Amino acid sequence: MPIPVVCPGCKARFSVSDQFAGRTGPCPKCKQPIKVPTPAAKAVVIHEPEAPVASSVGTGKAPTAPIKRRNKAVSTRAFLLTAAGAIACMGIAALLPVIYPPPTGAAAPQTGIPPWLLLLGAFAVAVPTVLLGYAAVRNRELEPYTGRPLLTRALACAAVYAALWAMRGSIPMWTEWQLTDMYEWFVIGPLFVAAGSLAALAAFDLEPGNAAVHFSFYVLFTSLLRWLAGLSPL
Repeated sequence: MPIPVVCPGCKARFSVSDQFAGRTGPCPKCKQPIKVPTPAAKAVVIHEPEAPVASSVGTGKAPTAPIKRRNKAVSTRAFLLTAAGAIACMGIAALLPVIYPPPTGAAAPQTGIPPWLLLLGAFAVAVPTVLLGYAAVRNRELEPYTGRPLLTRALACAAVYAALWAMRGSIPMWTEWQLTDMYEWFVIGPLFVAAGSLAALAAFDLEPGNAAVHFSFYVLFTSLLRWLAGLSPL
């Protein structure tokens, strides 16, 4: 950019190229030596960033503050209620063979417990197990389900879990030959784990691995109850 120059002798005004800044030369009119001034550098102003906005209410701006994750700790009361409920379920399961003894002369696998009671118990145990399992393995990056949506999803998932146990109990009636242990572990087991994991995945938006763990909570606890009731664990 051209630099404005004023001759100190004849007061003539003219402009020179900025490449002559700081140099001395004669005035075009009076020939008096003139030193071309150096233009002052413009100051660079750095503005502080605006404070993050947590809410758009009253500001008219979109929120820019980071969202703080709040992990709600499980209360001692919830732990105690869970432990008491688990102990109560195990006590009831241990009393079932006494209340409903197997028929006289029946083989060991047979039981006198009505099938409808087993199905009802499978569903009753599934509801709290599903809720506790969801609290343990849910995706912490997502907002948790609460209230009625959580209850609806838990009931649907519990119904699927109980139905899987009912289907598992009826499998021997579909075949005329005794299922072997290898067939149980490598064919029947993976199919039911896949079905239960899919139910947990659809109900609670879990990761596939966490969905399998969620279903495993129910299988392990109900297997323990079946063993206490004198039934086959799986």
